[in-house]
This record gives sequence, C-alpha cells and structure tokens, in this order.
Amino acid sequence: MEENNVLTDTEEFKILSDLVAIKSVNDNEILVAKYLQKLLGEHGISSRLLEYSTTRAYLFAEIGTGHPILAICGHMDVVSPGELDQWHTDPFKLTNKDGKLYGRGATDMKSGLAALVIAMINIHEHHLIKHGSIRLLATFGEEVGEPSGYSIAIAHKGSMDIKLTSQGKEAHSSMPEKGYNAIDPLMDLLVKANKAFRETDKNNPDLGKLTFNTTVFTGGEQVNMIPGEATAQINVRTIPEFNNSLVEKKLTELVKAENAQGAKIKMDIYMSEPSIKTDGKSEFVKLAQKIGAKYAEKPIPTVAIKPVTDASNLIADKGPSYPFAMFGPGNDTPHQVNEYVDEKMYLNFVKIYTELFVAYLNK
Repeated sequence: MEENNVLTDTEEFKILSDLVAIKSVNDNEILVAKYLQKLLGEHGISSRLLEYSTTRAYLFAEIGTGHPILAICGHMDVVSPGELDQWHTDPFKLTNKDGKLYGRGATDMKSGLAALVIAMINIHEHHLIKHGSIRLLATFGEEVGEPSGYSIAIAHKGSMDIKLTSQGKEAHSSMPEKGYNAIDPLMDLLVKANKAFRETDKNNPDLGKLTFNTTVFTGGEQVNMIPGEATAQINVRTIPEFNNSLVEKKLTELVKAENAQGAKIKMDIYMSEPSIKTDGKSEFVKLAQKIGAKYAEKPIPTVAIKPVTDASNLIADKGPSYPFAMFGPGNDTPHQVNEYVDEKMYLNFVKIYTELFVAYLNK
C-alpha cells in the first residue's frame, strides 16, 4: 500500500524523532499527547485529551463511523535512560546508525505509536474504509502495540504489586525484650510465601509458571535499634491457572496465620492486572499474519509473552476467541541502554497497519 502513504519516509522519521525528543519518562505524557493531537489535526482528524494531571493525559481519536469498531492502543511514556555514559548516542535524539534508529522509546514504543497514528492519517486522507471506525487510545502505562517485531503476541502474564507492612516496637538493641522486631515475622512470612508460590505445580503451556519475587525490602532506622516497622514490596506475574484472585487468597491466608502467632502484618495490593490468553485463531490475527508476512518476507508466528499490557484492562472479560493482537515494530532492547528500532521495520509497520486496518474493516 505504498501508494496510500500520505507522508514521505523522511516525514515519518521526523515524527518518530520528535516523539523521542520528548522526555516522557513516566511523566510529561501530555506533551506527547499534544504533539499527536496537533499532527492529527493537521490532517483533519479531531481528537481530545483526558487530563489525569497537569503533566499526564490520555489522547482519544476516531475516524470512520459506526461498526465494526477497531481499537488501536499505544503508550506514550518511556523509562529512564539509565546510565547516560553507557549510551553510544544521546537517548533523546533519534540517531540513525547502519539502519538502526537509536533513542529511548525507539522500540518501546514510540515507533509503534507513531506508526499507528500515521496509518490513521493514511486511511483518513485517502478515505480507505467503507464502513466501521478506528479508535485510537494513546495511554501512559502499557499497550497492545508493543514491540513484538515480526511476531504476534496473543497471550501474556498478569501482574500484581503487593506491599506487606509489619509493625513492631522499637527498643535499644541491648534490651530486645523491651521491643518487638518487625523484621522477624515478615521474613518468616516471606519464606513461607516463597515456598507456596514457587513450588506450585500449576503451569500454563504457553506462559509457564507464576513468578513471585520480593523486589524491595526495608526495615529499621539504625543498627543498634530494634526495628519498629518493616516493609516488603512484591511483584507477582500470574497465569490463568494461578490467577490474581488465587494469589490474593493464598497470601491472605499466610498473613492471617502469621498474625495468629503475634505478628502485626497488613497487606496492600496496589496494582492487579489479570493475565490474557486468547487462542490466536481470530480472523484479525490471521489477516495480520498474512499481511505482516508480505513485508517481513517470512511467516509471522503467534507467541505468548511475559510482560503485561493494556490488554489486561481492555479485553480481560472477552474470552479466548476475542480478536486481539499485540503487534508492533521493535526488538528485545526495551528498557536497555542503546535501545533501537530497525528503520525498515518501522516504515514497514506503517504499511502493515494501514493495509491491515483497511482489509479488516472492509471485509
């Protein structure tokens, strides 16, 4: 669908370059949203911002009318560039070296977001859809245009962030009997939780086993004091066979058992996103495989991935046959120094999205 491209390759690179230059490091996504709103407006596509705060916002845009409705989604935030001296280039200046476009967010996922928006422009400017609508949601958080490269993710693990807080009583370390060490019962609980969650036989053939990890632990003020409080933060990656509800139930049981022995531990689940598992047999996925293979010049497999995406919120209750595909330009460099996207893949995905959306809605 080269003839349907409204923008030149140079203009498409410029859009990605502009997006990478916006330092939306888990904040300031409103600047990305306003940039995209202006770009869409220049091509006659209206959009609106839903402001979450003065620096964070979602962007909604729609073309076409009526049903069916095809939803496309991508996130605007990026992670910190990390150690700047480890980068070969400025992480916030898109740099082309040997066909690779380097920059923070180049693969995760400003290239995917740019390709989605440019595809909408192509379709709108050339009046390519006969019926139905395309709705764009640009978010901060996770996404379904993730950097899958030339494969289509149809399943991913869920995710939970949990905080355990143990209350004790401070005392001088020379007189521990006058206090209560908050660390001890929390450590005991974590040992039992590790055993319960890591030694389970529950397994998903595509996603593997649940993972349970304590990632942050704090306790005590100074070395010669009995700590009056200790906290542990835990990340759990769930599977359908050991889902978020079962994790909460089991951990609640363990906390109650520990408290029954004199501990004072409370649990706070402050993030819970379910796993997603579709069968990959929908017409949309098959069409994406067919069109993608033409540009990739090889078959497009379906895969399961471990990171969570916005699909947890969008299709969690839709069932395994729901037409869902996580499909976007990129590779395995997200969150790493020297993150990059292949320039040809980026341009190809503009064409893939344009052709895929039109073919699906005009069927």
